[in-house]
Amino acid sequence: MTRKTSCRYLAAALSAALTMSLTAAAVAEQDADTDLATAIASGDAGLDLRYRYEFVDQDSFTEEASASTLRLRLNYKTGAWRNWSGFVEFDYVAEVLADDFNSSMGTSGPNRARYPVVADPDGADLNQLYLQYAPGDEWQARIGRQRILLDDQRFVGGVGWRQNEQTYDALSVTYKGVERLQLFYAYVANVNRIFGSEVPAGDHDQDTHLLNANFKLNADWNVVGYAYLIDNDDAASFSTNTLGARLQGKFALGDGQAVVLADIARQSDAANAPASFDANYIRLQGTWGKDALSLGIGFESLGSDNGQGFRTPLATLHAFNGWADQFLATPATGLEDLYFKASYGIDAWSLQFVYHDFSAESGGGDYGSEIDLSAARTLGDRYTLLLKLAAFNADSTGFTDTTKAWVMLSAGF
Repeated sequence: MTRKTSCRYLAAALSAALTMSLTAAAVAEQDADTDLATAIASGDAGLDLRYRYEFVDQDSFTEEASASTLRLRLNYKTGAWRNWSGFVEFDYVAEVLADDFNSSMGTSGPNRARYPVVADPDGADLNQLYLQYAPGDEWQARIGRQRILLDDQRFVGGVGWRQNEQTYDALSVTYKGVERLQLFYAYVANVNRIFGSEVPAGDHDQDTHLLNANFKLNADWNVVGYAYLIDNDDAASFSTNTLGARLQGKFALGDGQAVVLADIARQSDAANAPASFDANYIRLQGTWGKDALSLGIGFESLGSDNGQGFRTPLATLHAFNGWADQFLATPATGLEDLYFKASYGIDAWSLQFVYHDFSAESGGGDYGSEIDLSAARTLGDRYTLLLKLAAFNADSTGFTDTTKAWVMLSAGF
């Protein structure tokens, strides 16, 4: 039996077990049907609209990309019935007026290959569908298609910046029964990636285990240990074992407050990976804030070994290493990112500036630098406006100058 087949059988068996438990409970109590119907009908519905225009000017393409997309998201959460509840979420992404872009991985026709990539394919998607069992504050278990966001999503996230989110077909358990400790475990049978299920790159069968333990040292400091054991049946190069720990805390500094973060990990090849390697990861970051002003500096290193760079295939990558997305895959010689941040709030606006200097982790080569700017504000109670700009200046023949700009308007109901 192949790993892909066994994962599907396991997912089917888990679903069947949940169905039988619900059926048995309904038979055991004569008025259960009424209670269940009330729980379903008393739930909460949500509607979210997100329009975005994205422009890309990349020197390696003769054409510029213009992508105008609208995402409609509908969801519904039931009320609780005997500690059980359910959640369903449906997304639809449509191209609106401007469609001069390549949504990548075979999701666009060959006539769009001359455009830079904007990874927002159109179409419908079942984003989430899960059952949840939560008998109290200590335990929570979910089975089905779900969002998994661990820590700041550097290793496991939802890629929420893209119009089609990344979600997981998984069984996950959260335990908070020990004081100051939160334990999370998930068995992942499939990753539903941002490219949609119509292309192979959008649907990766897995035999993956995710473990995360967060211990709160006191009110200001916490330490996290994690083990992400990825076995990807459809993209063998993504199969890795990553073990690490992070420390984060805050303290008073002068008239403001400082927040520091240290994260270190070791990664090796796993399962069906085509190459053997052992690579290190380290991130050190500090910020200082007072009132509406925040200043920060950080250094991140994704190591290299045997011609293989440190991988983060489940991460929300857009949030790290520059908004121009030049390092979605770590180069074979690794990556070092020295960055400076500044943010300021003025009236209803939140302004941000980030500067990155990119270089190789091994070999000493320079990749380039990048400036990122953003301005965001709320409009009333339901609307948010975001303006962003990213300008990457290449210093290596392996990269090209790239400018990206966004206008995004979101509404939630």
